[in-house]
Amino acid sequence: MVLYGREAEHAAVAALLARAWEGRGGALLVRGVAGIGKSELLAEAARRARTAGSEVRVLWATGTEAESVLPFAGLHLLLRPVLTEDRLAALPGPQAGALRGAFGLAEASPEDRFRIGLAVLTLLSDLAAEQPLLCLVDDFQWLDPSSAEALLFTARRLGDEPVAVLLAARDDLPDDARPSPAPGVPELRLGPLAPEAAAELLADRAPDLADGVLTTVVEKSAGHPLSLVETVRSLTPGQRAGATPIPGELPVPARLMEAYRARIEGLGTARTALLVAAAESGGELRTVLAAARALGAGPEDLRAAERAGLVTLTDAAVAFRHPLVRAAAYQGADPVERMAAHRALAGADGAVRDPDRTAWHLAAAAAGPDEEVAARLDRAGESAWERGAFAASAAAHRRASELSPLPFDRARRLLSAAQVSVVTGRIAEADGLARRAAELTEDRTLRAGLGMVRGAVEDVGGHPRTAAYLLLDHAEQLLGGGDDVGGGDPGPLVPMLVLAARSAWAAGDGTLVGRVAEAAARVRSEQSAMAALSALAGLVSGVGTGEADFNGPMVALRCFVDEIRGHNPGSHLLRLLAVDCAVLLGDDDAVLGLATAEAARCLARSTVLSLPEVLRPLADVQLATGRVREAAATAAEAEDAAGSTADAAGPAGPLPARRLLAVADRVAARVAALAGDEEKCRAALGRSAGEASAAVLGLLDLGLGRPERALGRFEDALRGGPVAAVVLLPATGDLVEAAVRAGLPERAAGQLAVFSAWAEAGGQPWAAAVALRCAALTGPEEAAEERYSAALDRHRGAGRPFEEARTELLYGEWLRRARRRAEARPRLRNALEAFERLGAVPWAERARGELRAVGGTASAVPAARPDPLAALTPQERQVVRLAAAGASNRDIAARLFLSPRTVEYHLYKAYPKLGVGSRRELAALDGGFEGPAPLP
Repeated sequence: MVLYGREAEHAAVAALLARAWEGRGGALLVRGVAGIGKSELLAEAARRARTAGSEVRVLWATGTEAESVLPFAGLHLLLRPVLTEDRLAALPGPQAGALRGAFGLAEASPEDRFRIGLAVLTLLSDLAAEQPLLCLVDDFQWLDPSSAEALLFTARRLGDEPVAVLLAARDDLPDDARPSPAPGVPELRLGPLAPEAAAELLADRAPDLADGVLTTVVEKSAGHPLSLVETVRSLTPGQRAGATPIPGELPVPARLMEAYRARIEGLGTARTALLVAAAESGGELRTVLAAARALGAGPEDLRAAERAGLVTLTDAAVAFRHPLVRAAAYQGADPVERMAAHRALAGADGAVRDPDRTAWHLAAAAAGPDEEVAARLDRAGESAWERGAFAASAAAHRRASELSPLPFDRARRLLSAAQVSVVTGRIAEADGLARRAAELTEDRTLRAGLGMVRGAVEDVGGHPRTAAYLLLDHAEQLLGGGDDVGGGDPGPLVPMLVLAARSAWAAGDGTLVGRVAEAAARVRSEQSAMAALSALAGLVSGVGTGEADFNGPMVALRCFVDEIRGHNPGSHLLRLLAVDCAVLLGDDDAVLGLATAEAARCLARSTVLSLPEVLRPLADVQLATGRVREAAATAAEAEDAAGSTADAAGPAGPLPARRLLAVADRVAARVAALAGDEEKCRAALGRSAGEASAAVLGLLDLGLGRPERALGRFEDALRGGPVAAVVLLPATGDLVEAAVRAGLPERAAGQLAVFSAWAEAGGQPWAAAVALRCAALTGPEEAAEERYSAALDRHRGAGRPFEEARTELLYGEWLRRARRRAEARPRLRNALEAFERLGAVPWAERARGELRAVGGTASAVPAARPDPLAALTPQERQVVRLAAAGASNRDIAARLFLSPRTVEYHLYKAYPKLGVGSRRELAALDGGFEGPAPLP
């Protein structure tokens, strides 16, 4: 039927296939109402593939409503024809283990979520190396979320594989069943056939129709292909000839289900066999027959359904002729019949063979609360979590709650579902589950766990102050009137206080930070972490009172960071806190080490909500230490993770994705500020505000020679209170220079005093150097030279080249004003070279002008060492750096979530840009690969 009136759609599919056979793979999502021709379009794609010049392998699966809760059911159905032990053994070990775990063939781990998608990508790449590959998925809206996520992960990474992925989804479903967007996958929507095309189709299917009948049927069908076909099938000879009136209403989309139900109703006992087949969904003939026999039906009933044109039978499977037939067979049965079918299937499956599937069949067969079935579903939820099927895990716990007889168990299972949802970014869903659970229990521990979920929801939703108050209230309820007695397992108390402190800090509320510290002082567990929370309050208090005694707080922060970096890595939240503490210490090495490791954990464990909180300080320190390429790679990682998680997070997907994209924007804004590109800087910052934006815009204004505006930005940010003053400490050098150049040094005195005390207590050489530079700028003239010289001594080896170049520039300017031109030249040359290397254009221009003023020339400056990777894209840089380190294509693919062929393509593109022809020559490139490796 799709051969008529679908020229544009056929052309789009043909183009997809042609590009794939040329080695430029891709995907397409076809949307439309039921029966509009999506399945026929997929079938036509399969026919085209099988008649292509070289033989094409076709894999096909259909999503089913009954299996939409079973983890990786759809993916297994798609890959089953090629899922041999040899194929699995050929995958990299971690990927093979992840895929085996997903399909219940081995022990699974929740850390395998992205490895599963990568394993699918590698498997398809291996298959495509033998022959082009076409993957077709019909009724994509019913595919279980874990399978959908893995397929979308793969589809977005098919750029250099001879693989085409064609998906079809209904868009005429209720909102709660409508498929979510598929980021990165183009869409094609099928509309009704034009009257001329509908007439051609009808004339082809029923050449004996009288002209008047054909015209009437076309008019009443509203261009719906399946309606036309079903009408032709049902007309009597008299109706075809025009001797008998045709029905007043044709089975257009809203009535097609009823038409199929009527046909199924007339099959007698075959109805039961069809119902069992529809409920089983996998189509396994042996299982369907076993369950059907238990209900009094048998093989002959299935053959009757096949003769009626409703199903197709093979030696191993039952396939419905159209998804609407399956829906009609299942939804047309009354609830008691459906329950009986599921109960029979549970017995046919057997708990040992597939306990998760059995649990869901028993749940569908339950007439009311049933603790035994609820417990089975609980175990299915835990199994799904271990396999990285988080949506299925949450669904199992939700259904288990519905089947729980006791309110406490209902609340406990809703909490489990909410916890799964929140760590995977389904924010709105987590909030709703937590609120429902809170209405069911007064248990203090359960309510504390629910408070953790709601606190995370509020924090991510942009309400950190609300989150902090909520978490603190629950923590104080847990503490009651005394300490964390016994110091044993504190339950949710420690993570609750850590999250409360981070939220209070994000809100800039020093009073709340102090309240968290008071509560932490009563907790005997995790003493170093609790001391770190008190240290946060100490920093705020010191700034707020003007005392700025940072020695005690900095010692506490150092002890905690050293503990986490050493023998006790702690929990996820404690590691996040350690990153925060390392930032407050100004310890670049600690931030790089902790954040790089935690980012890898977040990616592996799918804790997408925390990933931006790790990548942000990582990128900040990479930029501060002159690792611009590494910061660009981190930004690319954030963008990639945003694309990989947006669809997985459901309705709230944009929240984690927006936070990840904000990391990339932050890198772009800082780089643009260094370059003096105001348009790009403001575009990257968008409408964001706060201390981070003030610091970037202040640096931009300072570089562009607008010190008064820069000073105003910093002062506006500092009015946010002592927390803002602590956050802005690393930008104190910018504030002081802006004030001095504006002729208002006294307006920087307070922040400089705080910074100097902080730098002394922290002991970081770069901070001590900046403090000395600021003292040279603001202090007596006779002390300036000594302070500049001491600052440069501290800078060397401190790892902040931009700050060092700034000191060289200011010292050179001071020497010029003192008429010591010869001494000024090397300082200014050093500054110019560093600024040019860092892309700090306005600063380089300033240094060049100063150099000319002392008799030097720009041409006298030694050319900056060429960057061998400057011509590469961020992803090419990542691939090249790993290849130069000796990693194989497969290893690189695993680390960067690419296919081996895509890695090969990036190297193919990078080699001529670099002027090399092999990995050995890559390793010999001078100076191109310093800095930490990309995230694993």
